[in-house]
Amino acid sequence: QTVMRFYRCFGDRVSIMHSRLSAGERYDQMMRAKEGKIDVMIGPRSALFTPFPDLGLVVIDEEHENTYKSEQVPRYHARETAIARAGMEHASVVLGSATPSLEAMYRAKAGEYTLLELKNRSGQQELAQVHIADLRTELKNGNRSILSIRLQELMADRLEKGEQIILFLNRRGYAGFVSCRECGHVAKCPHCDVSLSSHRNKGLVCHYCGYEEEKPERCPACGSRHIGEFRAGTQQIEDIVKAQFPQARVLRMDMDTTREKDGHEKILSAFANEEADVLVGTQMIVKGHDFPNVTLVGILAADMSLYADDYRAGERTFQLLTQAAGRSGRGSRRGEAVIQTYSPEHYAVVTAAAQDYEAFYQEEIRYRELMGYPPVENLLAVLASCPDEAHLETGCRFLKEYAVRVTGRERVDLIGPASPGIGKINDIYRKVLYLKAERYDTLVRMKNRLEQYIEVNAGFDTMRIQFDFNPMQVF
Repeated sequence: QTVMRFYRCFGDRVSIMHSRLSAGERYDQMMRAKEGKIDVMIGPRSALFTPFPDLGLVVIDEEHENTYKSEQVPRYHARETAIARAGMEHASVVLGSATPSLEAMYRAKAGEYTLLELKNRSGQQELAQVHIADLRTELKNGNRSILSIRLQELMADRLEKGEQIILFLNRRGYAGFVSCRECGHVAKCPHCDVSLSSHRNKGLVCHYCGYEEEKPERCPACGSRHIGEFRAGTQQIEDIVKAQFPQARVLRMDMDTTREKDGHEKILSAFANEEADVLVGTQMIVKGHDFPNVTLVGILAADMSLYADDYRAGERTFQLLTQAAGRSGRGSRRGEAVIQTYSPEHYAVVTAAAQDYEAFYQEEIRYRELMGYPPVENLLAVLASCPDEAHLETGCRFLKEYAVRVTGRERVDLIGPASPGIGKINDIYRKVLYLKAERYDTLVRMKNRLEQYIEVNAGFDTMRIQFDFNPMQVF
């Protein structure tokens, strides 16, 4: 949709950069820009390096997205890179978002950025009316379906009126995991410290290393036959909707249905052309799309992102819920959204339902100030990995001891080393050490000293060590 808007306005002076282009195709687009044959480049963070001879403007849409931070070396952030390049070339930068990152808003309130606010939607449409469905109450009332009573009633109403529905679930596949109801055993990947996900056609699959195995009929730990799937995936939602609303035409969009080339475009085009009534999917369906006939959005499991062991969990959940609700009612008819949650009183859920960014920001920034997390203070993550667990623990202990010695008079808090959320991936053990300081340059100095220490000590040769400033996720 974004690309077509630009094509209609600027014609063939527009080019596109994306991951599915071959190296040769990417090179050709870069050369066209360098030779002045195009004026607009649309793409992900790598588009920032387009060699325009006279750069005038960089627009970062949905600037709050964590994918703007590169997870590979060099670990640059597109926002900071855009601002740095614009400064070198005397260009302007526009950061756009309905739910700005706390970093961007913190700087705007400090006067580093100019804050421009859009108080209304472009077509002056009303914001969606948002309902919160307490799943605890649903269970007490005898509703064991993953669809709340309110959502089922609204879906029936929309289908009768010929309007479209989006159902959002932050999961993929047919089930979350396979577990034994007698002994509690969970089927795990032998190479990674994660549970295996159940897929109808593939058995059990590890989403980190790709390991696959057949679904067991008996529990491998106790032999019980009471082993089954904890079902909460997009495929199951699709099946439930088809069973409950047989008249509905249902499309599913997740990593599994978009693997083939142009998979995203085919599904989105079919839904935009109203060839389906219901679109079921993961995060990719609630980010920036504009479907005028969508008047209902169901957010099926708001808690999945709310209780991750990540200091950004509240921020991410608020952004996700608000962005999802924003897909409803973008045409002439007012939309509705239903947030299903076990935590209806949580401030991220309450403020998202009210679509009140300022209330959320004030609540969240107080927690960040209290705990000394970004953007109030700065964080350096030192992620170490090694196939030998004992050697990894020894190396991390020495790193921490050295960091304590070189802090000097400045206050630097050290957290860890500890196992991250996933302590082993593909037979490689992982540990993380966090350094927290008020000043960014303090952490840069610490990183430089630690790098020197690692270089002169041969014991670190079998370890892989990465540094990440203000990481977008807790490892």
